[in-house]
Formats: sequence, C-alpha cells, structure tokens
Amino acid sequence: LGYLFVEPRSRVYRNLQEPALRQPHARAHHCSDCAGMDGCCLRRRNLDLCQQGEAIGGAVMTQWAVRVDDVSKKFRLYHERNQSLKSAILRGKTSQHEDFWAVENVSFDVQEGTTHALVGSNGSGKSTLLKCLAKIYWPNSGTIEYRGRMASLLEVGSGFHLELSGRENIYLNGSILGMSKKEIDNSFDSIVDFSGIEKFLDQPVKNYSSGMYVRLGFAIAIHVDPDILVVDEVLSVGDEEFQKKSFQKFLEFKNQGKTIILVTHTMQVVKDICDTATWINQGTHMVTGNAGEVVNQYQASVA
Repeated sequence: LGYLFVEPRSRVYRNLQEPALRQPHARAHHCSDCAGMDGCCLRRRNLDLCQQGEAIGGAVMTQWAVRVDDVSKKFRLYHERNQSLKSAILRGKTSQHEDFWAVENVSFDVQEGTTHALVGSNGSGKSTLLKCLAKIYWPNSGTIEYRGRMASLLEVGSGFHLELSGRENIYLNGSILGMSKKEIDNSFDSIVDFSGIEKFLDQPVKNYSSGMYVRLGFAIAIHVDPDILVVDEVLSVGDEEFQKKSFQKFLEFKNQGKTIILVTHTMQVVKDICDTATWINQGTHMVTGNAGEVVNQYQASVA
C-alpha cells in the first residue's frame, strides 16, 4: 500500500497543490544566476523559466504541472537466487545478481494544460517511468513534483473482482481509483453508456469477453476527474468504434485544459494530439521538445 498512498511531503513525491507549498520563495533561497538552484525546494532545471520567475519577483509562475527531476529506477537481475533460508544454508552463499537501471537520471517538465508523450523503443523505460509517476514504483533517486489530482490509466480493469457483477465492479474499481460514492453515483450512467455493456451490467465480469472487460475498465478510469492523467497504451483498447470514442474523450480532456502524459508507439497519435514529447532510449533521456520534432528525431534514429 505504500506505493499507492504516498505522503505528499515525502522525499520522492510532492504535491504542490497544497497552499503551504505554493507560496512565493524568497530570493535568498537561490541566487539570481541560478548557481544555488539545487538549494531551492522547486529546483528549476530550466534557466529560462527561472529567470522569468525572477523577473516577476521570484514567485512560482512557471505553470508546470509535473516536474521529473533526476529520477532513476533500478531492478535486480538474478543469475542465482536463494528461494528460501534452507536454500541459502545448503548452497552456502548469497544470491548472485546485477543491477539493471531501467530509468537513469531522467529530468523534464510538463506544462499545465498540455499533452506530453513519452516515446522510445520497447524496453527503453517509458512504462517504468510512467509507473513511477503513478506511484506504483518508487524511484531509487530523484524527485517527482506535481500540482493537483493525478489519475492513471495503466492496466485498465486491474482491481476487478471476477465474481462480482459489472455494476458492483464499477463501485469497487471507482473507489480504488479515488472516486467517492457520490462521484460514482453521478457518473454511473455515463460510465455504463460509454462502456456499451448495458445488457450485461448485472452479469459477473468473469463471463465478459476481453473486449468488454477492458472497455468497462477504461470507461471507469476516464470518469475520474483528475488535473493530471497518466496513460499507458490504452488508446488501442477495444474495437475501432470504441477507439474513436476513446480518442474523442482524450480530445475533450485536452480542450478542458487537463494535463495528459501518455506512452504510445503510434507516432501519428503523438503528432496529432501531443504538444510536447520526451524521447527515452535505454533508460536515458535523449531530448524533450516539440512533439513533431522529437518524433522526427526518434524515427530518424530507428530508420
């Protein structure tokens, strides 16, 4: 549960929506040429934005929604592993492993109201970074700061109880995603209509087809009313008709000024709906900038 409910003022995660953390910072926290920027609690990495803040008196006016600062995440790759205490005693040695850095020293900002894509080849660390943003993985180093309510669409339908009906799972999954009962009640008809499973609403979800299952999960998740939406390869959920509905829903989010961070391998989607993008290659940050320009650089590298 520690990965799901993180103290906002913790060492790794900080929600700057709280009033106490949104007050203007005194210039004494850092010098005007940014030489002391590491001491500032916001630690701006973009000098232009920092200078812009200085020009208006040092107030926090950069309007970023998410800030990823020097984030790294590693996993252990075991060559020999003791599965029990008995195994360790009989073998007489510890497990043999090496560290694999899935994400290493990645930093970028996502501005409020923009759609930001993470692009890169399979295994480059995009989904790992997204799970760090969603607080499923805890970074080994670095900080993640954000403003507002964050919701994630990573594995739609995760948290469903197979023996419960679709109706019951709407309330169960909605509560897991942070919705109150009143919010679920208000959104219930819209969720059912969007998922298109009205006839099967009172049937156990174990009898649903895979398409019905993920459509219901997607419909619940998009009715969470977040300020920041984190999305991993869910625009390909369902048949073509449902994909069009999903795409239109994302355009609605975008028009409402929501901040969206997504991972997709469909580069045309990135060009069509994203404002900015970050290219990650083998866990390393390559470039962040205009979505079209970043996609062109990425495609040129794999051509």
